[in-house]
Amino acid sequence: MKIRTRLTILFTFITATILLLFASVIYYSAKKNREKDFYTSLKKEAITKANLFLNAEVEVKTLQEIYHNNRKILNEVEVAIYDTSFHLLYHDAVDLDFVKETRPMIDEIYKKGEVRFYQKDWQVIGLKFPYKNKKYLITAAAYDQYGYDKLNSLLRTSSFVFVISILFIYLAGHFFSKKAFEPVTQMTDKVKKISATNLDLRLNTNKNNDELTDLANTFNEMLNRLENSFDAQKHFVSNISHELRTPLTAMFAELQLTAEKERSNEQYKKAIEHIISDTQKLIHLSNNLLDLAKANYDSAEIAFKNLRLDEVLIEARNDVLHNNSSFKINIIFEKDFEDDADISVNGNEYLLKVAFANLMENSCKYSNDKQSTVAVSFDKEGIILRFSDNGIGIAADDLKSIFVPFYRGENKTFTEGNGIGLSLSQKIVLLHHGNISVTSQTNIGTIFTIQLPHL
Repeated sequence: MKIRTRLTILFTFITATILLLFASVIYYSAKKNREKDFYTSLKKEAITKANLFLNAEVEVKTLQEIYHNNRKILNEVEVAIYDTSFHLLYHDAVDLDFVKETRPMIDEIYKKGEVRFYQKDWQVIGLKFPYKNKKYLITAAAYDQYGYDKLNSLLRTSSFVFVISILFIYLAGHFFSKKAFEPVTQMTDKVKKISATNLDLRLNTNKNNDELTDLANTFNEMLNRLENSFDAQKHFVSNISHELRTPLTAMFAELQLTAEKERSNEQYKKAIEHIISDTQKLIHLSNNLLDLAKANYDSAEIAFKNLRLDEVLIEARNDVLHNNSSFKINIIFEKDFEDDADISVNGNEYLLKVAFANLMENSCKYSNDKQSTVAVSFDKEGIILRFSDNGIGIAADDLKSIFVPFYRGENKTFTEGNGIGLSLSQKIVLLHHGNISVTSQTNIGTIFTIQLPHL
């Protein structure tokens, strides 16, 4: 069942319940007022007839004839008068005697002074009537035909109006819910048209600043992220294909040429060295890609712990020097730290070591002296690391793109690479809620600055 239909039914049900309660209160109030008014009329009729009988001394036969004559036209009140000894002094119609008074009933009237009750649908009132120092007991009964007819008419009218109102409310609810959900329907139709081939489509928004506008804006923001992700993925796959194809093609060509004819041991050895070099490039590329994938994980899925950055830096330096014995890496502490917290962060040891090793390796690779200097400092906010070199520097036009995956600037001819290292380092730093920036001058050197928050 659609939300629009559910809301219409719910709205109709709630409104119907309110109308039903309202009608019930009105009907109950009318019923009680009819009962109260009729008891008042019975009491007046009983007192009037008692005065006619006791005070005016109208003959019994005359009073009974009046009762019987009136009874043919309307529901006349049946009155009976007793003394306190339960002797019947007067009765409108002994032959009918609808109330059928009993001694316990008379005693109760005498005791309470006035009682009211029903005999089937007839209302009966009994009251004590003093006259000339004597007390008489009077009962009066009648069927309120007019009052019951009015109640039944009210019930029929209320039921008819209730049913018509429910139908009207349902139709009105259906119409207004349709109008209210019209933007949702339009959004649904538009979303159905969006696919991987046309992620540039966006939902229409208005200036109402309502919940649907917020939803449309949120969805458009999600589409922006998806479009960027798809574009990045396409770019990533394209670059990966190129980076993988180059060493694989070189390896295949080298093997094919070597297999074409007999060669000397020296030539075979040289071919194997070329293949080993290409294989190392593939391994390095694969490792970088794996590290890049790990850096793109949600931070909630990566294990973080308390780390001393000086220890991580030393391990990163050892890894770089192990693979490149000609490199020189100096670690300088600009401040003395008295507490481990001054030099500690909450992070992932492996990822931070990868980021630091990449920056150290880059500094050495793009320097003629193959040397990198890492300066370590800290303040109340966090730890500051500066990776500097006296190398060839980075051109001003390339600085804005150096963190783009697979991007290589004008200095790519200086040394080999695949353009993943800096992008990977930036992702790792951002994953640790840090910041990385770069300043560089051509033929003077480059400084990468990393700021990481304390624990």
